[in-house]
Amino acid sequence: MSSETTLHGADVHAAHDAHDEHHHHETFITKYVFSQDHKMISKQFLITGIIWAIIGGLFSVLFRLQLGYPDSHFQILEDLLGHWAKGGKIQPEFYYALVTMHGTILVFFVLTAGLSGTFANFLIPLQIGARDMASPMLNMMSYWFFFLASVIMFSSLFVQTGPAAGGWTIYPPLSALGDASQGSKIGMDLWLVSMAMFIVSSLLGGLNYISTILNLRTKGMSMTRMPLTMWAIFFTAVLGVLSFPVLLSGAILLLFDRNLGTSFFLSDIVINGKILPNEGGSPILFQHLFWFLGHPEVYIILLPAMGMASEILSVNSRKPIFGYMAMVGSLFAIAILAFLVWAHHMFVTGLNPFLGAFFVLLTLLIAVPSAIKVFNWLTTLWRANIRFTPAMLFSIGFVSLFISGGLTGIFLGNSALDIHLHDTYFVVAHFHIVMGVASFFGMFAGIYHWYPKMYGRYLNNTLAYIHFWVTIVGAYLIFWPMHYEGLAGMPRRYYDYTGWESFKMFAGLNQFISFVAMVVFVTQLLFVFNFFYSIFKGRKVKDTNPWGANTLEWTTPINPGHGNWPGEIPEVFRGAYDYAKDGREFIPQTEPIGANESHH
Repeated sequence: MSSETTLHGADVHAAHDAHDEHHHHETFITKYVFSQDHKMISKQFLITGIIWAIIGGLFSVLFRLQLGYPDSHFQILEDLLGHWAKGGKIQPEFYYALVTMHGTILVFFVLTAGLSGTFANFLIPLQIGARDMASPMLNMMSYWFFFLASVIMFSSLFVQTGPAAGGWTIYPPLSALGDASQGSKIGMDLWLVSMAMFIVSSLLGGLNYISTILNLRTKGMSMTRMPLTMWAIFFTAVLGVLSFPVLLSGAILLLFDRNLGTSFFLSDIVINGKILPNEGGSPILFQHLFWFLGHPEVYIILLPAMGMASEILSVNSRKPIFGYMAMVGSLFAIAILAFLVWAHHMFVTGLNPFLGAFFVLLTLLIAVPSAIKVFNWLTTLWRANIRFTPAMLFSIGFVSLFISGGLTGIFLGNSALDIHLHDTYFVVAHFHIVMGVASFFGMFAGIYHWYPKMYGRYLNNTLAYIHFWVTIVGAYLIFWPMHYEGLAGMPRRYYDYTGWESFKMFAGLNQFISFVAMVVFVTQLLFVFNFFYSIFKGRKVKDTNPWGANTLEWTTPINPGHGNWPGEIPEVFRGAYDYAKDGREFIPQTEPIGANESHH
């Protein structure tokens, strides 16, 4: 580290120390609402994300009810949804809105903001040895832009014409024409404005994460001594900063098409027998803009989960992570390739087959760094002294889901096969397992592992084990059978399959999937209860390092104040994974390297 950076770090730390002297003047508002402490902001992201996850999960239960029992009427639905469920049956136009909002909420508001916002904020200063983020003010604004986006998106659920209904990808012309459907009216404008606010939040956060990791590492914390969680979050932030502005441009241009009479995505449209004046635009352009973010978005969600799983697997295997530099290199390769594969979502849009061949090659190529990670996780577990904590179980579950979900991606990456499988339940099964459920498992692993550091208490282990086993068995029972429906050609996003002889045979299977989905949803409520109950009533943490981990966050007090370390920030002398070395179970990063110490 240069002397200039060290001086800068010293200035920041001195400023924070001065700030800490006046800490007792904090009010409820400055501590819990407009907080600039990264730990409090991470909890705000997490709790907002949990609320969104309950809403998004409930929407999936509602539309699974329709898919599993298409001829049934449930009075409770009319009581809950009013005219959207006349006679106790969800209306077709509202069904599409439910699917749209479910995807939007879980992809962006839970797995992007909830996962990155929580763990990037919480762990970066603690694991690299910093008092706080590079800009606590921007950090606070990042959360409040997310909160504003959440309020706008939530309000769209209550407008008379209903929320946006164009699929979570919001393809024009359906999303560009207010007259196209009920879900294309004011709800769509609110969706686009909310997403613009959300992207501002992500950019503010991402820039902060990058500058903090690059500039505020403590003495001795070289990049190659950082935990893999930090590398994963760093690459995630870079992906977000480079790709989110592209979706922002798409959302703004779509707002122009909707409200200012432009034709970026519209051309030669006839609606209700009337020829519209729009010409020259292309809806395919929007798909390029959307997926240029949409594919990196998969890794914006997955990479933090990968980093946390790597950390938790190593800590609870009592072994060094296998192939640290290979893990960093594969994260880097995934980050690069994530930008070069977006058009594999567009094989059936009339894409030139010659161009398609390049995207097939690049898509299959991304399997290489992913496989490196998988082999390294499995080799870390091989012959290890494993402690099956709830966090460890969820990390192993993450690896299992990533493997089984990733393998089906090889099918979809092939442009010839994709023509048959595109927009079927095979796609639903693939991306829910590899991206949705796997990332949730990474998130749960992180919460169970760092909860003692967040709140100074433990979660209830019995409830945690029930949560894990029901969720992993349920996830496979819900999404594995969908592969077979997809291979049979069953299309996604359809409201009722009973009109097709070829799909009637799946009626029993759809009922089974819907039943399991409801059981899994109720189990998540058990986790939510455990989370909030344990904040106040959980068993108190007595040991500053309950898991016997090497990283810096476990050198802070059990309940660290704003500034993290009461005195000097500790210096780092070694990497984060010195486990089972020289007859010792673990050696913290803060311990100097001994003269007779062996090298791994």
